[in-house]
Amino acid sequence: MGFLGGQRIRKFHQKRSGKSLRPRRGFSRGKRFFEEYVREAVDSLPGELKKRLENVAIIVEEESPSFSKERYRGGHELLGLYHGISKKDRGFWYGNVLPDRIIIYRRPLERISSSLSDLQENIRQTVFHEVGHYFGFDEEELRSLERNSL
Repeated sequence: MGFLGGQRIRKFHQKRSGKSLRPRRGFSRGKRFFEEYVREAVDSLPGELKKRLENVAIIVEEESPSFSKERYRGGHELLGLYHGISKKDRGFWYGNVLPDRIIIYRRPLERISSSLSDLQENIRQTVFHEVGHYFGFDEEELRSLERNSL
């Protein structure tokens, strides 16, 4: 799952901007633009990864299903989620199945973003993270990859 906690968000932005941050209200351009930014994030994936993406649907939803009950899980807001059997775990038996799903949650990403470029970067990171789960990387491996490539 792709979680980005408040403290991690602040550190990320402080590092980028060099100044402390006040709580933000969020940034939105609407659903159509958001979906286009998700397409751009998928297009920005390294070529080898894009070639190996198969039988996976990337879906944009407004909120995570748990939003109405619980806005935050352990202080972290759910930004994206991978549903399926990772490529690493597929065996000879895998076939004739419905597509795996990568769900990107629009409102949480907008809430943590303060500008258009910030929103696009947060979307890109979330897509990268969830695609990593599709390939079978666990949270620790993904953190390492994110540090090295983002």
